[in-house]
Amino acid sequence: MSSSNKRQSILPRIQSGPKAPVNFSSSITIADSAQLTGNHTINISSESVVHPRAKLDSANGRITIGRRCIVHERTNIGAVSADPTPSESRDGVVVSDYATVEVGVVIESGGTVIGEGCHVGVGSRIGKGAQLGKHCVLTPKSVIRPGEVVPDFTVVYSNGTRRLDKRGMIDLKNKAQARQIEVLRKLIPSNPAKFQS
Repeated sequence: MSSSNKRQSILPRIQSGPKAPVNFSSSITIADSAQLTGNHTINISSESVVHPRAKLDSANGRITIGRRCIVHERTNIGAVSADPTPSESRDGVVVSDYATVEVGVVIESGGTVIGEGCHVGVGSRIGKGAQLGKHCVLTPKSVIRPGEVVPDFTVVYSNGTRRLDKRGMIDLKNKAQARQIEVLRKLIPSNPAKFQS
């Protein structure tokens, strides 16, 4: 048997669900293997980066990703909530400017807001309608309950403890985020045209 017959063919990733309407800035970086589904608009602002295998699902409301955000792989933004109460918000999820959503994070749809400069750690879960204030940090595997409001500058640990962090490092963090985006733009092949009609 020849080596070419031994190779398995690799099938392209198939989009699950309807193709979402999108509104992209011309300066975003979005991997070809990201999944954007749903029937509400997905907005991604300038200089934001969406990693491979990130899933943005607008079936339950509009998704807005702010300026200079980083959405890592295997995230699920716009996930369906187990909470049966109806949402009063037309927005599914808003991720504000300079936020970072790490690997494997689940953000439920339904008026959920991730505040400016927030860092959501690996494997964290944010419930429907939760509101993270500005510059919050969620350590890996943290859980924010549906409808919970987290004050600005709060550090949330996976064991449920919290503290305030007012070291005043906002400018430094924003500069580091901009530098990281510059590197990611060189590393991630971007294909926004794939998602646009």
